[in-house]
Amino acid sequence: MIGRIHGILIEKAPGQALIECAGLGYEVDIPYTTFFHLPEPGQEITLHTHFSVREDAHSLFGFAARLDRNVFRLLIRVNGVGPKLALAILSGLDAHQFIQCVEARDANSLVKLPGVGKKTAERLLIEIADRIGQLEGQFTPGGVQGSPSTVPVREAHSPRDEAEAALIALGYKPQEASKAVNKIAERDMSREELIRLALKNMIPAS
Repeated sequence: MIGRIHGILIEKAPGQALIECAGLGYEVDIPYTTFFHLPEPGQEITLHTHFSVREDAHSLFGFAARLDRNVFRLLIRVNGVGPKLALAILSGLDAHQFIQCVEARDANSLVKLPGVGKKTAERLLIEIADRIGQLEGQFTPGGVQGSPSTVPVREAHSPRDEAEAALIALGYKPQEASKAVNKIAERDMSREELIRLALKNMIPAS
């Protein structure tokens, strides 16, 4: 099991980071809540990871905080919740917000997440509530470690286009993504700011 990775961030994009460690480049799938905390390419980075082995793929998932990683592990143990849906859940809500939803039995916030229907939300509330005790003592935020970077970031598309593409990748319809971004977009806003604010408006706080 690969539980942590420390190296140099080579590339970053919504949903994925490329990290060089001991001469190897690791593609790491990440939730958007982790993406928002990534440093610029060229900086050192540490992520807590979960390594998944299947017949058709070996996947490495990374998280800024250990709590996020451990909540991810609880999520994929729920019937009908795979890694892709678990990442979508932790992209819309960080671990603390998700735990608050569970403790408050707040299904309404969960069904706002792409891919989470009423039955899935109810299943999450029931099954995760029974396992919250496993996270005792872990409610201290983690973080991504970084150092000053001299590597510039090159944008292939406008921040607005990338924000819309990121929301569509999460499962939102193109019209919903475009409407959400246009509603909050202001001049010179970064891709990260657009995604974060769009998600905040699309998913009511619990």
